[in-house]
Amino acid sequence: MTKQSNSIKAYFKDSFEELRKVTWPTNEQAVRLTIITLVFSMFVALFFGLLDYVFSLGFTELIDLF
Repeated sequence: MTKQSNSIKAYFKDSFEELRKVTWPTNEQAVRLTIITLVFSMFVALFFGLLDYVFSLGFTELIDLF
């Protein structure tokens, strides 16, 4: 059990060491990237919503034919 607790300790120690090496974005960069992500997500949602609407209309028309 001592070996397992040592490996857990080593894991967390290594993880925190790696986190210190990370270059964190500035506040301005974080806000800009968040806005870009939100705008992109809205466009993707709009695209798939329109695609769903078009397929729904097409499917309804196809069913009405029979």
